[in-house]
Amino acid sequence: MKAVLQRVSYARVSVEGEVVASIGKGLLILLGAGPDDTIAKTEELADKTAHLRIFSDAEDKMNLSLLDVGGEAIVVSQFTLYADTSRGRRPSFIGAAKPDLAEPLVGVFANKLRKLGIKTDQGVFGAHMEVELCNDGPVTILLEA
Repeated sequence: MKAVLQRVSYARVSVEGEVVASIGKGLLILLGAGPDDTIAKTEELADKTAHLRIFSDAEDKMNLSLLDVGGEAIVVSQFTLYADTSRGRRPSFIGAAKPDLAEPLVGVFANKLRKLGIKTDQGVFGAHMEVELCNDGPVTILLEA
């Protein structure tokens, strides 16, 4: 599983012109699943995401987690995180999990954040989404499990 965490001041996801997810301060999480990913790996990655200290404290040091700052999250499925560009000029996505595995795992990830007390919205799995965000910092972190 791969996750790109973007610390944001706000983020919105729209599908066909309709806003389907919106947050203030928090994380926009682009999440990709691989064919060997499991519920346990997914929940572990969500737990790490919630506790990762990437928000600034009073001394402007990255010392606080999403939980510490009461931040929100948007989880957006992103199979393109598994792009293989090692050959040719057109990416291959054969390393990404099939939708029947990936979609439930994206839900498991989002639900784990919710269980931890984080307000969590989601994009629409498989839809063409427009993602708008204000990257705070900018801070962008890649996590893999």
